[in-house]
Amino acid sequence: MITDFFNWLFFNQSTEIVPVGDWIAAFVDWLVANFRWFFQAVRVPISFILDGIESIFRAIPAILFIAGLVLLAWQVAGRGLAIFTFVALMLVGLIGAWEASMVTLALVMTAVVLCVIVGLPLGIAAARSRRVESFIRPGLDAMQTLPAFVYLVPVVMLFGTGKVPGVIVTFIFAVPPLIRLTNIGIRGVSKDAVEAALAFGSTPRQMLWDVQVPLAMPTILAGVNQSIMLALSMVVIASLIAVEGLGQMVNRGIGRLDVGLAAVGGLGIVLIAIVLDRITQAIGKPPQDGLTWQERGPIGWVKGLLGRDRSARVQ
Repeated sequence: MITDFFNWLFFNQSTEIVPVGDWIAAFVDWLVANFRWFFQAVRVPISFILDGIESIFRAIPAILFIAGLVLLAWQVAGRGLAIFTFVALMLVGLIGAWEASMVTLALVMTAVVLCVIVGLPLGIAAARSRRVESFIRPGLDAMQTLPAFVYLVPVVMLFGTGKVPGVIVTFIFAVPPLIRLTNIGIRGVSKDAVEAALAFGSTPRQMLWDVQVPLAMPTILAGVNQSIMLALSMVVIASLIAVEGLGQMVNRGIGRLDVGLAAVGGLGIVLIAIVLDRITQAIGKPPQDGLTWQERGPIGWVKGLLGRDRSARVQ
């Protein structure tokens, strides 16, 4: 032992003094042996949500899906993004990546739903309690700094392979920004607004939901945006545990040295990421034209047409 200590002291990196790897392996083996039933039960609701979203996306005809997303982009961000969304989604279909894109989009949406369900309450709790923030901060640091390949092995051992473990890995990778930005947004609410709400007799619950959360919403939506982007960046790594979609196209292209197949999968990921990024950013920003959401986009256009018809009838 003394020899090992001196070897370590003189930077002999091959010498192991503290067998951390053995401890972690033993702990994961213990979890698998005693609590695998619990982790298999966790798969059920996630699989239900994922299969439901994927079946909906696949059941919608491509042209209707594109039209719906184009109208949404027009409503929240204007005609420029609507035109880009149409071109981008048409290109995804033309290069033969539509089916894989729907699988990937379902996985990303499921992971983001889990991020919102878990991340928002944790972010709010961290904003309201320094103790909670100090407790969860090391976990968030580890989730953001550990390479994704490191926790692929324990996730596969606990949950198996397939789409559900892919959602779980994506969730672990994507949830920290939402928790952090929710915390930052609520803590960054103006003290004057908080004091004014207290002066009017607001309860802690009213203070949170009527003052702090609405004022922090742009920052919270920025966290959702970051979670979506990180989830999309994770799909290629998730393909290593048998997750289908665009990431699997990239993985197969790498395995076969097929640069064309890998490029198609990568291009599909990039186009979907840009569309989702621009839409979510526009939702989180105040309107630049000063109009309400009812006065913009297709809704405003239809209301304008109806108003012209009514004025023409009156005349």
